[in-house]
Amino acid sequence: MDISHKAPIFMPEGIPTDKKILIVEDDLFLSDLLAKRLGKEGFHFAIKLDGETGLEEARKTHPNLILLDLLLPGMDGYEVLRQIKADNALKDIPVLIVSNLGQKEEVDKGMQLGAAGFLVKAHVDLDDIVAKIQQFLK
Repeated sequence: MDISHKAPIFMPEGIPTDKKILIVEDDLFLSDLLAKRLGKEGFHFAIKLDGETGLEEARKTHPNLILLDLLLPGMDGYEVLRQIKADNALKDIPVLIVSNLGQKEEVDKGMQLGAAGFLVKAHVDLDDIVAKIQQFLK
C-alpha cells in the first residue's frame, strides 16, 4: 500500500487504543517505511507532512506518542514541540524527535523544550525506532 502521496489518517477518531502514534515527517520515503512497519506492529497512526497540520492533528486526536522531525516545511519541529508543551491538553504526550540534526546544541534544545527522546536518523534503523516507541508506550 503506497500512502506517501496521500498522507492519510490511519487513526480513526474514537479508537480505544493506547497505540495511537502521530508521525510528523516530510520525508515521504521515511514516512512510508514507518507506516508499513508500524502497521505490522499493530499501531494506529496518522502521518502529517508539515508542522502546522501535525499540530492540528495532535489537537484533534490526542495521540499516545508523537514522532517529530525538526526540519519541516513552514512551522519547524521546535515550534511544534513548543506549542505542544504549552498546550495543557497535549503537554503530557511524549514527543520523540527523529531528525537528521544531531549536533549537541540541537539535541539539547529539543530536550530542553520537552522532548522525551531524540533519535538521529543516520544512527538508527526502523527496529530502533519501534523499540523506542514500545518503551514509551508500556
